[in-house]
Amino acid sequence: MSALALMLTAWLIEAVFGWPKCLYDHIKHPVVWLGSLINALNRLLNRTPWPHHMRYVAGIVSSLIVISVFVAPFWLISDVMPNTWLGFGVEALIASSLIASRSLYDHVADVAAPLVLGDIDKARSAVSLIVGRDPEYLNSAGIARAGLESLAENTSDGVTAPIFWGVILGLPGLAGYKAINTLDSMVGHKNEQFAAFGGFAARVDDLANFIPARLTGFLFVLVSLRFSAFGVMFKDAGNHRSLNAGWPEAAMAGSLGVRLSGPRAYGGQTGRDQWLNEGAPDPSADDLSLGLNLYLRALLLGLLSLVIGVLALEGV
Repeated sequence: MSALALMLTAWLIEAVFGWPKCLYDHIKHPVVWLGSLINALNRLLNRTPWPHHMRYVAGIVSSLIVISVFVAPFWLISDVMPNTWLGFGVEALIASSLIASRSLYDHVADVAAPLVLGDIDKARSAVSLIVGRDPEYLNSAGIARAGLESLAENTSDGVTAPIFWGVILGLPGLAGYKAINTLDSMVGHKNEQFAAFGGFAARVDDLANFIPARLTGFLFVLVSLRFSAFGVMFKDAGNHRSLNAGWPEAAMAGSLGVRLSGPRAYGGQTGRDQWLNEGAPDPSADDLSLGLNLYLRALLLGLLSLVIGVLALEGV
């Protein structure tokens, strides 16, 4: 069976079952294990007294260790697993743990539900679990904006990109991407602590997400049937502070007819990011619900594309 079929099956498993709580309670999750390794290497090798170039090299070494250690067992599984339906099923089950379409929906839905009901405090608490900005500064529009931005960016990071690299490189490619993306989320920050140590991880993540981010933006616009959103995406994607996140976020903004990004507070300081789809109104609680609907339609289109690809490749 092809890597395309493997990713399709893994995605279906994840969409139906997610990562069961009983498993998390007993063994946590592969990304939690990955995060423990990254934290250990950060404590060991990210030394503040060291000059910038030494910390950058230490970051390269740490990143290569993390990627190698995480990919190795997945590569071994894909190499030794028998070429049978049982072996394929085991691989797909393992691969499903590294896709996050269901958990992403659940987390954003946990923000949307209280926001629609006007429970701002509960919505702030829920959104604080998925974004890094200060929730106490967010009103209803700010919460909806944060939720939509997280939904758009993480559709690429948590769904499109893992499946893309799984299709290209199989189970090891999926694992490699997950290691790269987790490194970026933990150490790829432009602050004093991580600018040098996480610089390499951030650049590799930019490369790994270059195509998936743009694919995600196209999916959002196509399923919205609001083709003026193409203009918003192409015009505003480059205004985002991230090389890649601007594509799905600008596509989401154009598809819903709202503005995203813009000023936001981190650690008591306000960042002056540019608006995406400037001139459109701020999103409402209902727009966050519409964003979730758009997300589901984009996933269905992606799923249909994989099904067609499998049928064509397998000669069915």
